[in-house]
Amino acid sequence: MVKVFNPEFKSRIEKFLERQHFMKLVGFDLNVIEAGRTEGWLDLTEDHKQQTGLVHGGVTATLADIVAGFAAVTVVAEDQHVVTGEIKISYFTPGRGQKLHAKGWVVKQGRKMSFCEAEVWSVDGEERTLIAKASTTMVTIFPEDKKKS
Repeated sequence: MVKVFNPEFKSRIEKFLERQHFMKLVGFDLNVIEAGRTEGWLDLTEDHKQQTGLVHGGVTATLADIVAGFAAVTVVAEDQHVVTGEIKISYFTPGRGQKLHAKGWVVKQGRKMSFCEAEVWSVDGEERTLIAKASTTMVTIFPEDKKKS
């Protein structure tokens, strides 16, 4: 169970999403925002695929990073932010289908870091295939850290 330091995390993330141009460019929609957990969907287009028609690994890794990062944001204080310190991703099978579904959650929460996991699923009609799992370390940025940069 995670401890939430900002009970208004959902509205905070919704404000972040308004300014999140990269996610809009990719076409990813974060539609589940809960304490310590987020999920989202991507409708696949040709832009997301390699020349072979399979989902590009960078797209898969990006979705895992996004959902893990926003899961970590749900547990930090309002004046804190998070950045990816490390991400390790394992690919199980190439992505194909109509959509990707990404889920991220906080596994262990600390004062300076949150350890998160993510899964990315390929969805083709009723068929769902786990294509990748990721483990991430999200580093908390404190207000005093922002002044140094």
